[in-house]
Amino acid sequence: MYTADKNRYGSMKYNRCGKSGLLLPAVSLGLWHNFGDTGVYANMERLLFTAFDHGITHFDLANNYGPEPGSAEKNFGRILKENFLPYRDELIISTKAGYTMWEGPYGDWGSRKYLLASLDQSLKRMGLDYVDIFYHHRMDPSTPLEETMGALEQAVRSGKALYAGLSNYDGPTLEKASAILEELRVPFVINQNRYNILDRTIERNGLKDAVRMLDKGLICFTPLAQGVLTDRYLNGIPEDSRIRTDTRFLKESSLTPEKLSCVRALNTLAQERGQTLAEMALAWILRDGVVTSVLIGASRPSQILDNIKALENTSFTEDELALIDRVSAL
Repeated sequence: MYTADKNRYGSMKYNRCGKSGLLLPAVSLGLWHNFGDTGVYANMERLLFTAFDHGITHFDLANNYGPEPGSAEKNFGRILKENFLPYRDELIISTKAGYTMWEGPYGDWGSRKYLLASLDQSLKRMGLDYVDIFYHHRMDPSTPLEETMGALEQAVRSGKALYAGLSNYDGPTLEKASAILEELRVPFVINQNRYNILDRTIERNGLKDAVRMLDKGLICFTPLAQGVLTDRYLNGIPEDSRIRTDTRFLKESSLTPEKLSCVRALNTLAQERGQTLAEMALAWILRDGVVTSVLIGASRPSQILDNIKALENTSFTEDELALIDRVSAL
């Protein structure tokens, strides 16, 4: 059985989720990729061991992570049972529901029936009595917001989740949801959204400002834009890259000459800062203290170690920030 490194808390930084009592590591590990049925189980173990040995206490899942949907939770549950049970109280485990999980009208979106049934299924797959954070995964244009927030309340009241979270919400909807959860006295502490140098949506839709105003946590996924904000594609597309091996998300057509020119300029700045492009991209997200944690993915343990190095320098000059804004305005 795995034994965690005794010095695992020596270098990781932990940030508070808004005004709550919950702390998250500045770097968290997402199980969106590489933990489904197509992944190698031994590599999944190595990824989780490396993360926890270096202070990453937060593992993020969702009901539909795979492929197949549910398989990431099953694999994580097996690793948890075989290796991490002695450390359960040192872990923050989150899952979500909101995207299509099963056929028919009750396996999608934000109804009370779907969310609570999905949480029960997730707990069973992972072999857990509770998750630390349960998210609604996306806004539902049809279900009343009061019903969706009521389902999150029941999840917490039942003891099946300690905290509630919202994912992929915009600023105005977040403010409405937060008001409902406040009235219901639900410990809503965190939002999860896409954010990186090339994708500023949460700045444009009011989400980042709303998080700051409401004093909530914010964790950001796809911080490296599916690998674009690394040196991976500066000199062509490697055959073992995600573009070649997993075309569900990153498309070769997205690597336009304009985007590659931007990435090369960013890479030059990163080198001047003494960082890799990936390190600078992660540091940029954490630069102003609004983001609680960056949610990384990894296919190799070395990637986790490389990403943690971003925490060594998250300060930027005004000139550096202005340059990043200018070259990334595609």
